[in-house]
Amino acid sequence: MAEDDDEVVVLGGVYSLFSMRARLALSVKGIPYQNREEDLSHKSPLLLQANPIHKKVPVLIHNGKPVCESLIIVEYVDEAWRDRTPPLMPSHPYDRAQARFWADVADKKLFPAGGKLWTTKGRELEANRKEFIRVLKLFEAELGEKPYFGGQSLGFLDVALAVYCTWFQVFEVYGNFRIKDHCPKVAAWGNRCMDMDTVSKALPHPNDLYQFVSALRNTWFA
Repeated sequence: MAEDDDEVVVLGGVYSLFSMRARLALSVKGIPYQNREEDLSHKSPLLLQANPIHKKVPVLIHNGKPVCESLIIVEYVDEAWRDRTPPLMPSHPYDRAQARFWADVADKKLFPAGGKLWTTKGRELEANRKEFIRVLKLFEAELGEKPYFGGQSLGFLDVALAVYCTWFQVFEVYGNFRIKDHCPKVAAWGNRCMDMDTVSKALPHPNDLYQFVSALRNTWFA
């Protein structure tokens, strides 16, 4: 069982969606940690040593032992600090399998669709917007009438998805649509998540993220 005085370090990037997950899981569980920003154009020896296979962030280093890949990190945090509330993974094996499945859908479908909203223009953007909304509606249906994907409280899938909330402004501005017009339940869920201190303090402010993305676009589309 992990202890309160354990050394916990996150190697990541402030605007990296996957790094946000690692920080968010620790924040939700109330685990103190040290955040180390990585310059991915000049990767540190520590990152290369901690993640020699993929050489990417995030990496959670717990008492000198590295854990890689964001969803694996979220599960690890939940298991290592099992005595800390709230529990993130569902208690039933089927529910755990479903949570993992939908988190995988987010990574394989929602993430690439969201990225294309601010990296494309014209007809390509129109097609990408339709695809993003189509995928988001899948999560709208999965959420149903529950306040959170985990039920009455934040769970594993909420942590996996809540990192998108700080990106909603970027998606809406550059995708030229409003999420609440198409997925009102997801929009309300996002507001509930961002109203939680444990969520908002672990994520960059949406305005800061928007300014970061705008600067990138200005260089790409100059």
